[in-house]
Amino acid sequence: MDPILTKYVREPNSYTLEFSLKHQAYEGLRKALAMKPAEVIDLVKASGLRGRGGAGFPTGLKWQFVLKDTPLPKYICCNADESEPGTFKDHVLMERNPHSLFEGCLIGCWAIGAKVAYIYIRGEFYHVQRVLEDELAKAYAQGYVGKNICGTGFDCDIVIHRGAGAYEAGEETALIESLEGKRAQPRIKPPFPALSGLYNCPTAVNNVETLCNLPPILINGAEWFAAMGPEKNGGPKLFCVSGHVKKPGVYEAAMKTTLRELIYDYAGGPFDGRKIKAVIPGGSSVPILLDDQLDIPASFDDVAKAGSMLGSAGIIVMDDTTCMVWAAKNLLYFYKHESCGKCTPCREGGDWLYKILTRIEAGEGEMRDIDLLVSIGNNIAGKTLCAFGDAAATPALTTVKHFRAEFEAHVREGRCTVPSPWRAAKTPVGAH
Repeated sequence: MDPILTKYVREPNSYTLEFSLKHQAYEGLRKALAMKPAEVIDLVKASGLRGRGGAGFPTGLKWQFVLKDTPLPKYICCNADESEPGTFKDHVLMERNPHSLFEGCLIGCWAIGAKVAYIYIRGEFYHVQRVLEDELAKAYAQGYVGKNICGTGFDCDIVIHRGAGAYEAGEETALIESLEGKRAQPRIKPPFPALSGLYNCPTAVNNVETLCNLPPILINGAEWFAAMGPEKNGGPKLFCVSGHVKKPGVYEAAMKTTLRELIYDYAGGPFDGRKIKAVIPGGSSVPILLDDQLDIPASFDDVAKAGSMLGSAGIIVMDDTTCMVWAAKNLLYFYKHESCGKCTPCREGGDWLYKILTRIEAGEGEMRDIDLLVSIGNNIAGKTLCAFGDAAATPALTTVKHFRAEFEAHVREGRCTVPSPWRAAKTPVGAH
């Protein structure tokens, strides 16, 4: 399929208002403002647009849940934190196509009856923030944001808020806490943000890519969008392919495209002479898939049937030179460092998993440590306020499940036995 979201990202000045207005910018908003809010929600529901942030929840349904009969203000919160390892798609959209995001925020606000949208951007994205702020000022000056938008009487503001760079801020209630000036820690649910979110008011939290899909839906219609992919998995999708591939990058494709096609046809496949050993299909927090599981559509439902999650669509490829004990340890370092500390299983368990993996990877482990990893992982997953606990447990659980022999070899041999062109066979395993 021809690119839609990234059609112009390689063009000079594609981020500017002047360029965007020449390529249908704010036309979707004009169409939305000519409709009733409920009609916009119905259109988005009919399109089958699902959240692109990770969970894949239907966007129109989320908007429908937002409390309507209330004197309280309502909010759209754009989750632009993008903290999942292996994921870089939202960054591209914000840097090269910011007006699509602004337009999506305004359409969302009109649909749920909000007057303010907050774009919560990751702390490390300082240069992206400058692009957003400069272009937002131009949109205000031209009457596309602010008072009496496009002469329709609709008033709506967009506020850009940069966080401090916490992985946990990607969880919607932790993001809301951070927006309110508190530590980014998850709230107990219920109540859900649709009833009590930002400032205890009805709130819809949507991902950058999700909101950028709204203008083309308004312009081209729900049927056009739904027809692009498998049932309930329509529209264009951005995939981030990284790791052991020749052409890592962000690629746009329909979700009927298979994982193997994305890895081989789009990203060039593994390096010459190498074979794929494992693939993480949705950012580092989801279960591994093996090479014989890659001939499936890269859709939310098909990847779930295969035993993993599409998540943020950050496809991490590992070839046959990868030590899976080292890979698990590397990921656990990230998760134990990024835990917000609110839930005991996650706070204590992540650090415990990392210490055990470090011991095994250094050739100092015992056979019972392998079962201990599984036991600890199972006592973290599903036992925390948010999905961070599942994410922290997954690297240990999924690598032991598929590559237990490598763990046993580390214990038995006191070294890594995975052949590697850049590591001598007897190099101490701690020197990976």
